[in-house]
Amino acid sequence: MPDISLRMRLLRLGVAVFFSYLSVAVALPVISVHVGRELGLSNWLGGLAVGVSFLSTILSRKYAGSFADLRSPKRCAILGLGLYMLAAAICLASLVPRLPAPLAYAVLVCGRLVLGLGEGMALVGITSWHFSLIGPTLSGKILSIVGMAMYGAFAVGGPVGLEVYARSGFPALMLLSFLFPLAGAFLLIAAPDVPPRKASSMQRSFAGVMRMIWKQGTVVCLQGVGFAVLGAFVSLYFKSRAWPYAGLGLTCFGSGFVLIRILFGGLPDRIGGIRLARFSLIVETAGQALLWLAPNVSIALAGALFTGLGCSMIFPAMGVEVVRRVPAELRATAFGGFAAFQDVAYAFSAPVAGALADVSGYPAVFLLGAAAAVLGLAVTASMPPPARREG
Repeated sequence: MPDISLRMRLLRLGVAVFFSYLSVAVALPVISVHVGRELGLSNWLGGLAVGVSFLSTILSRKYAGSFADLRSPKRCAILGLGLYMLAAAICLASLVPRLPAPLAYAVLVCGRLVLGLGEGMALVGITSWHFSLIGPTLSGKILSIVGMAMYGAFAVGGPVGLEVYARSGFPALMLLSFLFPLAGAFLLIAAPDVPPRKASSMQRSFAGVMRMIWKQGTVVCLQGVGFAVLGAFVSLYFKSRAWPYAGLGLTCFGSGFVLIRILFGGLPDRIGGIRLARFSLIVETAGQALLWLAPNVSIALAGALFTGLGCSMIFPAMGVEVVRRVPAELRATAFGGFAAFQDVAYAFSAPVAGALADVSGYPAVFLLGAAAAVLGLAVTASMPPPARREG
């Protein structure tokens, strides 16, 4: 592939994922605030409303991977973006006048479930599509760009979402969430599709694929706890301490995340993922510990930054190891299963951390994130080097 064509495809990939994922990002820090402030419900229900979208993403990953492998990764991606828009419309319906708070919460949760389905389809479709268009030898680069775009969207979308919510309310926020996927679809719609794999080649069961990649997935799951608790509760943590700049917690996280992706995005392809993941988990542990122990806003913001620096390369580092371990015809299926491990962290960390915050206060949720990162570091110690696959 000519260098200029490769660069244009990578640029289009990054920009499309960035705009699409703003639909998720603008709502993430607002949902728990909205549930507590407007519906008058507890922290754990706010955390559940955040985490439930990742539960439906988990359940959709197998289907999304099979859909992309056997039918069309492009159609998988576009369908996912449509579900993003439907989710925003359902969440908006939770504001019907005189709707009792429990029923409004139930409608909101339904919207979050649809959002999770959309995320499962969109990201598996977009990523596997570009594995085929660009080639597996640059899988680490592709994963780095996808992640950089996603967390860049968090860095921008978090403060924007909080500001829009503060100034214009939840309806304006959901309108933004509805419109952003249209920009992503516009950028992707003209890109060529790739031929589907033949069903006869899909000889290994999903459970068999998961057995090949469970250690890499477990590391990503444990890494994701830190981000999940930060995304759901850092704004409430700052407000509970009467600290300013509540929106900057996500900005610091996202800025650190994107900076590392820009500077070291090709590193997993060059040195392999295991060593890189080990170093990254140490940095994430330090960031979560700083948030847990922070005596002031500056240390807390530094903790959010270090968490972003540490989390940044773990997903592509482990993703490269997954791609090297599975045959070409199973890459979308394997990637769907691999990404589901991260969704597990996002689905369960927020409600568990919300219950922990109700009992022990907000700092305790970051101790949970630090402990998970240490466990992830222990898992990497048991990983053998992979046999490299090409093609």
